Amino acid sequence: MIWFKKAPIVIAFLIMAAAMLGCQPAASTGIPKKSIVVTYSIMGSLVKNLVGDKATVLVSVPNGLDPHEWEPSAKDIETINKADLVVRNGLGLEGGLERALDSTRNSGVRMFIAADYITVRYVSSGEGIPADDPDQAVGAADPHLWMDPLALKDVVGGLAEKLKTAFNLDVDSRAASLENELIEINKQVAGMIDTIPPENRKLVTGHESMGYFAQRYGLKLVGVIIPSLSTQAVVSANDLAVLKKAIIDNRVKAIFTELGTSPSVAKAIGDETGVKVVQLSTHTLPEDGSYFSFMKNLAGAISGALK
Repeated sequence: MIWFKKAPIVIAFLIMAAAMLGCQPAASTGIPKKSIVVTYSIMGSLVKNLVGDKATVLVSVPNGLDPHEWEPSAKDIETINKADLVVRNGLGLEGGLERALDSTRNSGVRMFIAADYITVRYVSSGEGIPADDPDQAVGAADPHLWMDPLALKDVVGGLAEKLKTAFNLDVDSRAASLENELIEINKQVAGMIDTIPPENRKLVTGHESMGYFAQRYGLKLVGVIIPSLSTQAVVSANDLAVLKKAIIDNRVKAIFTELGTSPSVAKAIGDETGVKVVQLSTHTLPEDGSYFSFMKNLAGAISGALK
């Protein structure tokens, strides 16, 4: 009689135990995930969206630091050397990382160069870069490809194919979804820029970082504070004099500063020309770590300042 009274409790316990065992994850295959190292945070955000939990993604240059000038520690180099795949921008963006990246590639680590999968933009005459360095002057390749969502769409397709052929990782469905998101953010940004009066669609920036953005959305590049594709160039008095004249002659509505731009120099130019100075985030992800938020914030700052 006592056993029968307790039977419902015992049966309930056995049912619960069986359910708990059924919910346990499948045993690990013992095969570690592939390690992907991405050189900078904005591209890293995109790669994480693409691979999801199918690979481990690490970013070399910490978010908020300048990829043009950041240099790796011995530990950073070790992480790169142990990667199964390194995703880099190319076109000289990763200035302080170039030597380490070249050494890694020569040692046999697989390398994916984003710039190999896009239509590269080259500096045109009149864009404010009179630098003597041929890598910075007219005709130089512009590395700031993440400023164009449709360029990144091409990068996503190329990287998805690389992951499939190199590691048998199928991310096709994630790639298709990400490509659609990039098409959509392009439409949103275009709509925001369209609210700027045509006569005001002129850009003066910290350095030559907005070329792909201007090309995609129909803005004119009037000049730059640092006459270079990198933030490492030296600004001369003559360069600043030329820029001030261009700002006045073109009736520019705003001067945009960014990572690597001297705030005091930007303020001095603004004071002397009577033009407002606006901070742009061109190399740094927002708090949510999203490329799409990055582009919305960028377009919002530009459209708001130029109306």
